[in-house]
Amino acid sequence: MSESALRLVWVYPDLLSTYGDRGNVLVVERRARQRGLDVARIDVRSDQPVPTSGDIYLIGGGEDRPQRLAGERLRADPGLHRAVENGAIVLGVCAGYQIMGHEFIDDRGQRTPGLGLLDVWSTRGEGVRNVGDILAEPDPRLGLPTLTGFENHQGITHLGQGVSPLARVTVGGGNGTGDGTEGAWRDTVFGTYLHGPILARNPAVADLLIKLALDVSALPPADNTWYDALRAERIAAVQLPVQ
Repeated sequence: MSESALRLVWVYPDLLSTYGDRGNVLVVERRARQRGLDVARIDVRSDQPVPTSGDIYLIGGGEDRPQRLAGERLRADPGLHRAVENGAIVLGVCAGYQIMGHEFIDDRGQRTPGLGLLDVWSTRGEGVRNVGDILAEPDPRLGLPTLTGFENHQGITHLGQGVSPLARVTVGGGNGTGDGTEGAWRDTVFGTYLHGPILARNPAVADLLIKLALDVSALPPADNTWYDALRAERIAAVQLPVQ
């Protein structure tokens, strides 16, 4: 489809890669190669500069202290901001989602500045953690099917006027605000609390990132057998009546 490679950047896998979020990188790489695309994957550790020339950037989840360290280093490194200014696609999951906002609560209980890539800010809930499978109906403008994932967080993420909810939950806690929202997005920047990993359970999201990176409206068909089986299993498990 293209003479040049799709540049896929995995940001800080040494700090932000809990709950199998490495799988998101593998899925995007696999989905692109299924379409005949060459992929140049760049794993950027936290002691390395973030390149500005990537097409898709993936940021995973992490515990509170690694999240703080990642936020500090990303604030000191202009690479991700410049990449977004250049039109790059970004997906942040859980801790990565919070870091992309204006502020979050760190491991010391202090308000910590984020990157401001999304008009959101995160506080810490005082009640029960949001843990378990989640189903959500995505923003219709994204053209995605029902989202399935796994959440494990105590964050409460508030959305400002500069973003839209990524989805609205039918099962689960989502952003934790009680308004049914899950995640946020603006232009080419996306944030979510969905692990699973999200792109393994929702290959259409991986395809969306690739389409945005290539600036195309459609991709050639790809084998979805494994993904469809996983999606069906997890959606059915959530919808089973409690015994």
